[in-house]
Amino acid sequence: MKTVSLVLGSGGARGLAHIGVIHWLEENDYDIRSIAGSSIGALIGGIYAAGKLDEYEQWVRAITKIDIVKLLDLSWGTSGLVKGDKIINTLVGLVGEQLIEDLPIHFTAVATDLKGQKEVWIKSGGLFDAIRASMSVPLFFTPFRLRGEDLIDGGILNPVPVAPTIGDGTDMTIAVNLGGPADSLEQPSRESPLPLSHLSLLHEKINHFINHQRSETSSTGRDWGAYDIAIQAFDAMQNYIARQKLAAYPPDIVIDIARNACRSLEYDRASEMIELGYRKAKEYLSKVVL
Repeated sequence: MKTVSLVLGSGGARGLAHIGVIHWLEENDYDIRSIAGSSIGALIGGIYAAGKLDEYEQWVRAITKIDIVKLLDLSWGTSGLVKGDKIINTLVGLVGEQLIEDLPIHFTAVATDLKGQKEVWIKSGGLFDAIRASMSVPLFFTPFRLRGEDLIDGGILNPVPVAPTIGDGTDMTIAVNLGGPADSLEQPSRESPLPLSHLSLLHEKINHFINHQRSETSSTGRDWGAYDIAIQAFDAMQNYIARQKLAAYPPDIVIDIARNACRSLEYDRASEMIELGYRKAKEYLSKVVL
């Protein structure tokens, strides 16, 4: 069995592929001892380190486009479109409060200090505070204030954060890059392992959490097209920086997920992205000798 430092990159809903990668590693005798993640990578990695990935996976497989819209608590300020409180509170309700220092797996969430223009490695404190800071995509999410600093998305400066894992002492470092070369993707053939009746119950659970967090805000008058363009521009920037970071801090293996696998907010395509991650892990790692 090989011990692994796992690096999970940023890239919105494409990051659901991280779940499939983790499943393949577990099924093939890889022991994940350390995780570093930016944005969605911090979210998936943190929930896995907390031992709650199965619960999150069932939740996200059942989510619909309408559920996603309900989770967006609009901000009427100028620092971002969405506050993010409903998303985080929903996940806390599903996973429970956790402290990073109490997790059984070493975990680092990477965020960006807006004023200091530097990376911030969050290795202690509330897990979901770290996740919220790491996933604060500029213009879309409002910045998150933590320990006196206004923090935004870790992907701004380090979309694939290998550096925090240096010195872990594991056998190998595996990085999952969500900005891989564009591809003409085959549709996955594997069906969801959850029966329809189970998905229905999970959907009720989603609505229970979401409705509990519902605010009085409305999306009337917002120009979503402008934000979509901004997110696409952010993706392009991240992909360029990721290539530079991976060249500077090369891991043992990079698993590339095509940058056009899905759009940033298409979380309703969870089953497809999880399957893609599983297939890509198998493709890149099946020839590695343990």
